[in-house]
Amino acid sequence: MASKNEKMEAIVSLAKRRGFIYQGSEIYGGLSGTWDFGPLGTALKRNIMDLWWKMFVEDREDMYGVDAAILMNQKVWQASGHVDTFADPLVEDLVTNQRYRVDHLLKDAGFKVDGLSFDDLNKMIIENKVKSPNGNSLSEVRTFNMMFKTNVGPVSDESSISYLRPETAQGIFTNFKNVVDCFYPDLPFGIGQQGKAFRNEISPRDFIFRSREFEQMEVEYFVHPEKWEESFEMWRKLVWDWCEAIGLPKESVHELEVPAEDRAHYSKRTIDFEFDFPIGREELLGLAYRTDFDLGNIQRVAGKNMDYSVKGTNEKFIPHVIEPSFGVERALMAVMSSAYREDEVNGEKRIYLKFPEHLAPIKFAVSPLLKNKPELVAKAREVFTILKKKHGAVMWDDNGNIGKRYRRQDEIGTPYCVVIDFDTLEDNTVTIRDRDTTEQKRVPIAEL
Repeated sequence: MASKNEKMEAIVSLAKRRGFIYQGSEIYGGLSGTWDFGPLGTALKRNIMDLWWKMFVEDREDMYGVDAAILMNQKVWQASGHVDTFADPLVEDLVTNQRYRVDHLLKDAGFKVDGLSFDDLNKMIIENKVKSPNGNSLSEVRTFNMMFKTNVGPVSDESSISYLRPETAQGIFTNFKNVVDCFYPDLPFGIGQQGKAFRNEISPRDFIFRSREFEQMEVEYFVHPEKWEESFEMWRKLVWDWCEAIGLPKESVHELEVPAEDRAHYSKRTIDFEFDFPIGREELLGLAYRTDFDLGNIQRVAGKNMDYSVKGTNEKFIPHVIEPSFGVERALMAVMSSAYREDEVNGEKRIYLKFPEHLAPIKFAVSPLLKNKPELVAKAREVFTILKKKHGAVMWDDNGNIGKRYRRQDEIGTPYCVVIDFDTLEDNTVTIRDRDTTEQKRVPIAEL
């Protein structure tokens, strides 16, 4: 059995070789922390995001979807605390001037750093004489704000400053009042959003796990201040439903109750859902109770009343918020890690991705047994067209012999290969081959 590192390397190699994920700007030497999704990666990512949207927005009566702008007024990030507190501890190699995130360096060296202040981290570096990966001395620890700063308009001054959003949540909070005024929802209700977020990570690493540009799927679920616990528990169970829906083994997902000293500044309770990635047990997604922190800040800074009026009563209050926050790339990495398999078929090593059928980028691959026989090609095209109209995600594959086609489709996780042979011309049946069992059977075209 391959080690965790070997498995990770195998997944990264497969991802590039088969068109899932490429290094960003690779042709020019790449750009650290950026990744491009190829045709199959794009399809897999879209399937994950569509499933999330269906489960948590479309199928629910208490949810509303928004798509907020990436660039927002700088006051959004001042009020939210991001300008002052959205920072990581940074040290610099005094010889090469390379910069590193302190907690990552110390964790890699075997130290426990959860809950430590910047001063504590600095003391640990000095007392233990921790060196950079190059063996050189390190600078003192300092803070580094991870937001990408930019300027809006032709003049660059303090008033034109904006940021690429580091999370999608604030676009939901700034639209809370708009949704309430337009739709008059009863509490509890939620607003969901999917979209890009950007963080200027000091040391992006571990493939797509920690990058500078990524996508989030977030819900802000607005509740009565005295009833937050029941909604928190509801979303805790829904998170488990989600993990099952994307095919993650239950034994590989773990809840971590985050202690107060490690929680974000806005949170009164947080559960991190961790997953056993090939790189180790790491955070997959988070569930946080944000109280009225964000809406209260908007009311304070913007001077707008953020009270919710309960219908038929005189009760008014600023709602509290439960936030389940999902990272698309981390979900995709977990799905690929869970799906990766190695076995033997006829004495040869086989690699395949055991995707749940509803997530597989390609549902069927259609092949003529021989591509130099026009009658087989014509019939195969007919079957391909039928399946394409019904399922969409269908691939035509006539490259190489049948064995090589099967191996190629196994590696990209295609559940079924359909082969048109000379018997098809006689009885309108085809051979359909199952990815997981490699078993083959004859099926009438009409039953496909």
